[in-house]
Amino acid sequence: MGFIDSVLRRNSELEWMFDLDLTYETTQRAYLKKMALETCINFIARTISQSDFRFMENGKRQLNDWHYLFNVRPNTDQSAADFWQDFTYRLIDENEVLVIKTDSDDFLIADNFTRNEFAVYPDTFSNVMVKGYTFQRTYQMDEVIYLTYNNEKLSKFTDGMFDDYANLFSRMIEIALRNYQIRGMVGIDSTQQLTKENRTKLQNFIDKLFNSFKNNSIALVPKLKGFEYDEVASGETKGQPIDELTKLKRSLIDDVANILGIPNALIHGELAEYETAIKAYVKFCISPLIKKIEDELNAKLIEKKNYLKGSRVEVKGITEMNPLEVADAVDKLIGSMAYTPNEVRVKLGDEPSLDPRLDEHYFTKNYQPAGTVEGGENNDNN
Repeated sequence: MGFIDSVLRRNSELEWMFDLDLTYETTQRAYLKKMALETCINFIARTISQSDFRFMENGKRQLNDWHYLFNVRPNTDQSAADFWQDFTYRLIDENEVLVIKTDSDDFLIADNFTRNEFAVYPDTFSNVMVKGYTFQRTYQMDEVIYLTYNNEKLSKFTDGMFDDYANLFSRMIEIALRNYQIRGMVGIDSTQQLTKENRTKLQNFIDKLFNSFKNNSIALVPKLKGFEYDEVASGETKGQPIDELTKLKRSLIDDVANILGIPNALIHGELAEYETAIKAYVKFCISPLIKKIEDELNAKLIEKKNYLKGSRVEVKGITEMNPLEVADAVDKLIGSMAYTPNEVRVKLGDEPSLDPRLDEHYFTKNYQPAGTVEGGENNDNN
């Protein structure tokens, strides 16, 4: 016979008290995962949405239908910025993205699809769904724009980590809430037998009492005979500070940012390391992603023979340097004959000038053409 059973046998009038519910469960912190993913993935998506897609032919930009579709209006419902932000988000979050071209020359991002893989033939895509509508046709690989991000989905890296963080975060919130909690003791006269109906009424009264203390700044409770409430703690702030909760959320975002290649200082807006962080972000996160997009667009939109003749798609506006910030370096590159002015313009993301003088090499501070250099003032003829 257990200790509780023996007590209840000697004091059967106490048995009903063990049926009262005085505890409340906490909810899962599922929003932690959404917060970390939205912060990091949207950071990259907003960057890519600022890109300028250029269709080049023999080094000159072509203003054609492709230019309008990729830079202004890919479809009837999205601007170019919205389209590329959605495109990038799906690519990173779902590890793949599929874009189809309709008969009305609209580019649509598929919400769901089935990829049919073959060993020696091009893969196909069926059951392509966009906004609830399923296209009946099967698309060939060379008819769509299809990209993958990593070998594994981001969720495989993060699911277990988020579960651990959620449990830890919930426990930390519980501790913080207890630190600020007002505690009380309820005394009940147990000498009187209570029926099941009376126990239910008493439980409802206790629930109302706790909710009144929890939700109201001023709570008035009637004093009942045989029922007493004594406060034993009033909002003490010992234990773990609220700052620890902020540090945990920051640590979670840092882990996701590290997976995606985003410097932690940049994602948190730390200006002290901004210059170094932005260079690392562009080089190791954005540049590889832009290279994937460029390769796919060149493979699907430019024929091989035209590509070999100089036609290609270039994504500019993100990885290039600001001309005003590197003016001194530009001066040295041109003055040392390492690059022509037009070659420097291309490296900075600008289109080459039509002025033929900018295709010549220059040196010295006079910036004179190399073929017009004069000298020999001290030769034998003088």
